[in-house]
Amino acid sequence: MSSAQNSDSVSHLTQREAAEIDEILMGPLGFSVDQLMELAGLSVATSIAEAYKASEYDRVLAICGPGNNGGDGLVAARHLYHFGYKPFVCYPKRTQKPLYTDLVTQLESLSIPFLSVEDLPLDFSKDFDIIVDAMFGFSFHGTPRPPFDDLIKRLLCLHGYDQTRQKRPVIVSVDIPSGWHVEEGDIGDEGIKPDMLVSLTAPKLCAKKFSGPHHFLGGRFVPPVIAHKYKLRLPPYPGTSMCVRIGKAPSVDISALRENYISPEFLEEQVESDPINQFRKWFDDAIAAGLREPNAMALSTVGKDGKPSSRMVLLKGVDRDGFVWYTNYESRKACELCENPHASLLFYWDGLNRQVRVEGSVEKVSDEESEQYFHSRPRGSQIGAIVSKQSSVIPGRHVLYQQYKELEEKFSDWSLIPKPEFWGGYRLKPELFEFWQGQTSRLHDRLQYSPQEINGKRVWKINRLCP
Repeated sequence: MSSAQNSDSVSHLTQREAAEIDEILMGPLGFSVDQLMELAGLSVATSIAEAYKASEYDRVLAICGPGNNGGDGLVAARHLYHFGYKPFVCYPKRTQKPLYTDLVTQLESLSIPFLSVEDLPLDFSKDFDIIVDAMFGFSFHGTPRPPFDDLIKRLLCLHGYDQTRQKRPVIVSVDIPSGWHVEEGDIGDEGIKPDMLVSLTAPKLCAKKFSGPHHFLGGRFVPPVIAHKYKLRLPPYPGTSMCVRIGKAPSVDISALRENYISPEFLEEQVESDPINQFRKWFDDAIAAGLREPNAMALSTVGKDGKPSSRMVLLKGVDRDGFVWYTNYESRKACELCENPHASLLFYWDGLNRQVRVEGSVEKVSDEESEQYFHSRPRGSQIGAIVSKQSSVIPGRHVLYQQYKELEEKFSDWSLIPKPEFWGGYRLKPELFEFWQGQTSRLHDRLQYSPQEINGKRVWKINRLCP
């Protein structure tokens, strides 16, 4: 997910600077126009997916002009298709160059409909949820000519729905809202008022006049030499994201936040009879789906005062004996486990609409097991475990840094770092499992495994719980 960056701290380009940067990218720096177009279109698609979920805004109309901005729109339509949206394309003035004709062929191979201006409804609000404005980019001059002048007027008509409180499609402009002056913005306040602006490379000066709820920066391809030459202040892109939000995210009504889950049925006859095997099956699915830290789990403990506390820890092993994690034996959770050796674990795999809850008794793992795992960790993590007197009060981060540097120097000869006595592992021995899978209309699946004895043998009974 993209993080937000204050718009005032980000550089804005003039029209001349934007043109120069493109010339440098496609000249001495060796980029081709199709490379940049692919990255730009992908950035637009990922920005849309960040703000408008396909489950609620699936019908997308991409209106593409004859230039590079239109090419960005064609690429975005292709990626949106693969993201689960239903794109339509209006491309009235086609550019007869191989790059553009190939993009059209790619879209046609996906059976993405191309609509002529005559095919388009006069009122976009009934047929589309998102309008991608990819008509004109930063090199455009003058007044829009037919048929784009009429298309811009149709987009302007959508603003009237705000007063009547009717639902209307959201408008997403690529780099420059079509009809705006590249530097001065919406002169006369009579132009398109997009809900989202996806700036490419760096925002253009007109973006300072943008007042919609979603402003994203895309085009993660600016080399340091260009950033230095033009003194660009650009936000860091989080993780592997192709976009980053600029400015504050819009305020939302928390009570209205909801997700309508769509998942395959989770039926009793399909599950493993042993909950450990079922857990491994779902855990493998989370790994295969590429979810971030699928071994992250919420650990909840309760001390003798009866007050619960929770924190995220990382699963480091699972077998027939239970679930293993490692921590400081002098931390709050360790103290609470000493007073009450029972806990609950919760795994949440958002991308799969799944949760697993495990309850049971807790015991320390053997010293040998803790020792073996401790020395399998990176040396920096080993030193960090010694430095951190977990849950104790310290005057500041400088204390940790200082102690870390001292130990780093002490063990710079790569000698064995001894495991501290206050550090080791715990194992939760499961006594109850619940597997949860989100479904539409809140009719979620909940299957609970609880142990029972049959003929002197422990078996797991499976019950379906009401969601």
